[in-house]
This record gives sequence, C-alpha cells and structure tokens, in this order.
Amino acid sequence: MIEAMGGRPFGSVPESISGVSIDSRTLQPGEAFFAIKGDQFDGHDFATAALKAGASVLVIAEGKLPALGRITAPMIVVDDVLAALGRLGAAARERSRARVIAVTGSAGKTTTKEMLRHMLAGQGAVHASVQSFNNHWGVPLTLARMPEDTDFGIFEIGMNHPGEIRPLVKLVRPHVAMVTMIAAAHLGHFSSMDEIARAKAEIFEGLDKDGHALINRDDPRARILAKLAKEAAAAHVTGFGEQGRIPYLLTSFRASDGGSDVTFRIAGREIAARIGAPGRHIAQNAIAALAAVHLSGGDVEAAAASLATFQAEKGRGKRYLLGHEGAQITLIDESYNANPASMRAAIEVLSTTPVAEGGRRIAVLGDMLELGEHARSLHAGLAKALPGSGIDLLLLGGPEMKALAEAAPKEIAAEHREDLNAIRKLVLETVRPGDAVMVKSSKSVGFSSIVEALLEAHDKRADERRSA
Repeated sequence: MIEAMGGRPFGSVPESISGVSIDSRTLQPGEAFFAIKGDQFDGHDFATAALKAGASVLVIAEGKLPALGRITAPMIVVDDVLAALGRLGAAARERSRARVIAVTGSAGKTTTKEMLRHMLAGQGAVHASVQSFNNHWGVPLTLARMPEDTDFGIFEIGMNHPGEIRPLVKLVRPHVAMVTMIAAAHLGHFSSMDEIARAKAEIFEGLDKDGHALINRDDPRARILAKLAKEAAAAHVTGFGEQGRIPYLLTSFRASDGGSDVTFRIAGREIAARIGAPGRHIAQNAIAALAAVHLSGGDVEAAAASLATFQAEKGRGKRYLLGHEGAQITLIDESYNANPASMRAAIEVLSTTPVAEGGRRIAVLGDMLELGEHARSLHAGLAKALPGSGIDLLLLGGPEMKALAEAAPKEIAAEHREDLNAIRKLVLETVRPGDAVMVKSSKSVGFSSIVEALLEAHDKRADERRSA
C-alpha cells in the first residue's frame, strides 16, 4: 500500500488494514482513513474522530503533518491524499483478475449497476460501487476497496461536465463499458445533446484491448456513440434495445402491479422472465445488464431468473405500503434524481399503479436542476406525458415547476408551491388512504423529506413493499 501510493510511513504502521474509508462517521475498526480535502470539508479536520472510530492508520498530506504532529497514531504521508487514493485504486485494478463492467448514462446507471450486482451475486465474488459513488473520489475509492479475489467488478461512472469520465475509466479499465441512454440531464453544462453523448462516450476510451462497447440502439444518438466507440479503438461495438438486428433484444413487455413480465433474446436464445420492479425503463435496464453478463462470461439464464427478486432502491422507485390493510397508500419514492427522461418513466410507472376504489394517482414533482436555459421548456414539456396517464392530481414544487403547472392538461388538477415546506405541507394535507403517490425531483431540491414525512405521518412502521 505504501509503495503503491508513493507514501512514507510515520510511526509504527500496521501490517495490514481491513478496509478503506474517507468518512469518519461510517469508518469501521481496522480501516485506513484517507483525509481527503473536498469542496466543503477537509478530512484532516476529522483525523481525531477517525481514530476514535477505530482507524488503524491515517493517510495524510505532507503539508498537514506539522498540524497533526501531536497525534501519535500510525500515518502514511503522501503528496496529495486524493491522488494517492487513485494510485492505490490503480494498484488494486492491476492485481485483479476480475471481469470488470463500467456503466454510465444520463439515466438508469445506478439501477443497472445494482441489477448487475443482484444478477451476478450467485455467480462469484461481486464488488460494486456503493450507492452512487461514481465521481472523482467515488470511483478511486471503489477500486481501492476491491478485494483481490473479486470475480466481477461493477463500476458506475458519472459526470456533469465534459472530460470527467475519461480519467476515471482509465483507472477502471473495463472489459465491458455501456451507455444506458442519452438524455437532457446536466444540459445546462453542455451546448447540446450531442455534446452530452460525446462526454458519455469517454467511457469507451478506457476499455481493455479486447473490450466490448455496449450501446442502446434505440437511443437517437446511438450512431454518434458507435462512431466514438470505434474511434476509441473498442474491439467490439454491440447493441442492445427493443428493435433492430442486434444480439440483445427486449422482445416483449407486459406491465403489472409492482413488476413486469418480459421476454429477452440473448445472442439468439429466447428467455422469459419476471422483473420484481415495475416500469418499462427497468426492463430496458435489464436487457443492458443481461448483455453485460453475457459478455462477461456469466450465466445469462440464472441472471434473468434472479430478476424476479430484484427491487428498486430508496429514492429510485422503492415502494412502500402505508396504513392498514384495506386502506393503504402506495408510496413510490423517486426522490433521488430527476431529468426529463426519468420523469417520463416515473409518470408511466405511476400510470400502471393500481388504486383502491375512490383512490387517486398523485404525482408530486419537484424541479429538475442543471438544465440551464432549457429549464422552462423542458419542465413544460412534461405535460405531453400526462394525457391518458390516469394521473388525477399534480402537486408541483419549486420555481421551475411553475412552467408545468401552466402547461398541464386542464383535465388534471394541479397545485403549485414555490417553497419546499409549503409543498410538503400540501402533500401531507392532500394524500389519503387508497391513493397512489409518486414523489420525484432532483436530489438537492429535497423531496426526500416529503417521502420521510409521509412515512412518519401515515405509518411509522411503513413496511417496505417486497413483492408485486
């Protein structure tokens, strides 16, 4: 570890560590604590807290050593802590014999990553990104944590500016790299959707020499992605989707409450499956994940069978049944993130969610951020997804959602509030037993607090819905 990072030991460092942490709050005894300096906090300020939590060694920057000289704990001193974490991650990747899959896209990347984790769990030792650890510190951290005996490594790589994926994928060096889809996420930082596609296509630049570039052939920018994959010297460029002469096809889809019944064609084989989480977009993620399993040498039929027990995560479609039998509220938590594509997918899921007699389908929608000058038109454009959706009521929060309130079809009642507290209060006053409620916004808008308020108000036990 010291050699890989180019560090020097200070004090009596242990012979080994049990893990790698950058957060003193979640650090487990025996782990090394990397004192990363972030945008808001400097990890060096939490060195004492890390030691109290059981850190076995601190990794600190040379320039911080004088200030931490009073600490007698073992330390590894490096030039730059984040850069050292990257070097440790590179060393972990170098020693690994795992089949490595990298996932990016404007929507669906975390769900696809978790689906891959779920599919491959019974087929070998799986190591995957925690939550959405997909940025300049999350990817190196995930690599540094990868055990030597890993069989399948699954990495999510995100970005909101050009050039951010390139250095990360060159650390990961995947055998399979996929782009789930291109959408208007972070459009405020780009000149066009084509530019977003070019930034996502950076994931192909780190492919292993015999690697596979996986592209959504239904995406309007599939040709751009395929061209860029070939320019990046991808050995194989392969498509997945719902149409065309491609090896990985979703050939049928039938929605049902809490899930779907689907048929896939995987390299010429027809495979029927049940998916435990609802939505056509989930089925589209599934065909992408199955393609990656096949290209990684996994058992595709076993992977498809495992989809029956796949469930959406908190903030990404997780369902709760609130209240008592016969008078329940179905709550769909989509509060982690939002862009126009994922908003339309969530509206479709709500449209297929059953309600009790007298119950209503209620969409609680908050602002989609980082859309720049396109924000008003993209918020208003969501109105096109509403006719025929079966949604009875829109509860809209945030300044940008005023555009949708004005554009919504007249047959759908709509209420708008600018303030988070006001929209939360309105939701709590409006929702009643028998309703199906979907809550969605960009993460920093804070609509997760609406989900928590509903859980608290209607059923403190709030049993998670585990089956369709």
